[in-house]
Amino acid sequence: MRTLLCTVAFAMALLGAAPAHAQFANRSLGLSLGYMDFHRTAGLDEALFLGIEASLYIEGGFEVVSLSKIALPKDTTDPDNKRVVGLAPSIGLRYLFSEESIRPYLGTDISYLAVFKESVKNLVGVGPNLGVDFFTSDSVSVGLRAQYNFYLALNEKAQTSLALSAGAAAYF
Repeated sequence: MRTLLCTVAFAMALLGAAPAHAQFANRSLGLSLGYMDFHRTAGLDEALFLGIEASLYIEGGFEVVSLSKIALPKDTTDPDNKRVVGLAPSIGLRYLFSEESIRPYLGTDISYLAVFKESVKNLVGVGPNLGVDFFTSDSVSVGLRAQYNFYLALNEKAQTSLALSAGAAAYF
């Protein structure tokens, strides 16, 4: 009788169990396309950028992220408004408010801006970012991101930039 009760209890527990949820992978690699407004930082105007992004999930909703952007803004200090090359890699930490198929997040990045014109201009910045990623499958996501940076340089006032982007990433 005891064996029958244990068997029935075990069968009821199996039938009443919730369905298993997919567990998402911990690393991602992706591409993003966006708009960057330099607010005349380093004499630059707004531009579109192409970015390569990567993330590594740590624990407890935190991820280490990197986004490296390349942009071709106009140089407002040049009389011909020629385009120059701007590289803006960043590394940061973000907190995921949800770790399901929709992942809103808030984070902060340390950024570097290198502008290649007649004289190379280098700036270091820090700034908040926020965004949301939508998983279209267990290993692919699309997302939106906004980032505002404050660039600091010795003997100069703080300069800023705003970046808005959309991207897609593969998780593995």
